Amino acid sequence: MIDHAAVLKALSGVKYPGYSRDIVSFGLVKTSEFKDGLLRVGVQLTSANPEVARQIQQEATRVLRGLEGVANVEVRVEMPAAQGGAAAQNVWANQARVAGVRRVLAVASGKGGVGKSTCSVNLACALQKLGAKVGLLDCDIYGPSIPLMMGVHQRPTVSEQEKLIPPVQYGVKLMSIGFLLDGDQPIIWRGPMIVKTIQQFLHAVEWGELDYLVVDLPPGTGDAQLTLCQTVPLDGGVIVTTPQEASLGVVRKGIRMFEKVNVPLLGLIENMSYFTTPAGERVHIFGDGGGRREAARQGIPFLGEIPIYPAIREGGDQGLPVVCSHATAPEGQAFLTMAEALRKQLE
Repeated sequence: MIDHAAVLKALSGVKYPGYSRDIVSFGLVKTSEFKDGLLRVGVQLTSANPEVARQIQQEATRVLRGLEGVANVEVRVEMPAAQGGAAAQNVWANQARVAGVRRVLAVASGKGGVGKSTCSVNLACALQKLGAKVGLLDCDIYGPSIPLMMGVHQRPTVSEQEKLIPPVQYGVKLMSIGFLLDGDQPIIWRGPMIVKTIQQFLHAVEWGELDYLVVDLPPGTGDAQLTLCQTVPLDGGVIVTTPQEASLGVVRKGIRMFEKVNVPLLGLIENMSYFTTPAGERVHIFGDGGGRREAARQGIPFLGEIPIYPAIREGGDQGLPVVCSHATAPEGQAFLTMAEALRKQLE
């Protein structure tokens, strides 16, 4: 007898088109009924893209036909209901892969000041050191910090195809609004300008062939985050926090955001975990183990702790990421270990 659990197990091998995540983990498989050799399955999409529906129906049918005892399969795929006589427009229907980019990884935080950009920079450089072709996109339009942390202040050039050519530092291709500003010039824009800029940074930049595009998001859950999710399929999200409850409470909002837009959560990083005194004593300035406990509570991987090392701060101020300056030291190895764990998940 084939029950719903057996159907879900089989369909967990069907990936959502454009994602590394399956349709079961997205919660799209709603019903199943097996009787007299006929297996009927209902799938409900949040996308109004008929090509996505066709691919899922075709692949799900193929997988279910392989179950023992199944003679016929009917997979009914429902898209968002029509409104006003026309198909509902789904905000995710216009997603498009960035040309030449295999994986897009977003690094986010619920609040500012937790070291999210520091983690983004060092994870990008660590993935490059592991042999990958990597790009780093700074989506923090109001407070870009990637130019400082990567030690690049030159303006991008423009190709014959009128695309921006990203500067390269430490083997990583870079793009940031900070490259296009003069000195301390502020960005005073409303939401639509943010949306347009991020879309251009994704599709009007000559990224070339990349294994990973790491995207450094601004704090919170606003225009930049929503635009990124609507513009390009994300292969995973990483949350950065510090151990104290003030940070963890807001982190939960970031986790819910990724869940609502169907982005797989690859894990949580606890930054500024502790400080080691010259005598060797560990001092947990912001609390002890909050990140690990929150990851367990949310059911997501805990990628590890980043202690407070002066070299990390100094590297960020000097434009020399610690992964490049202290690759064999504990501070550099911490990021390299996390990058390896992320690569295994994404591949």
